[in-house]
Amino acid sequence: MNRDDILKSAMELINGDRAKDYGDAHQNHQRIAELWSVVFGIKITVYQVVLCLILLKVARLIYSPNKIDSWVDIGGYTGLGGEFVEKEKNQKQTDKYLWDKK
Repeated sequence: MNRDDILKSAMELINGDRAKDYGDAHQNHQRIAELWSVVFGIKITVYQVVLCLILLKVARLIYSPNKIDSWVDIGGYTGLGGEFVEKEKNQKQTDKYLWDKK
């Protein structure tokens, strides 16, 4: 697999079967964040969930660097993480706008 194949595979996963299996990615990661917050007793954010999942894949790659699926998954997580941060940033700007208008 070359870089294009890896990124295309990641895109197919996050926009295809995984989206069908687990629902909206942001909502799914939000559920994970809420559950982890209970377990750890601190607030966990959606982007922290993504960072931890990326690090999970990195830990696996340290042992098995030839596992292409881990490289693909990291590509998918980075795409989702960037999207989540932008979504939350835009929501905060919208919330600020709505707050200023009251």
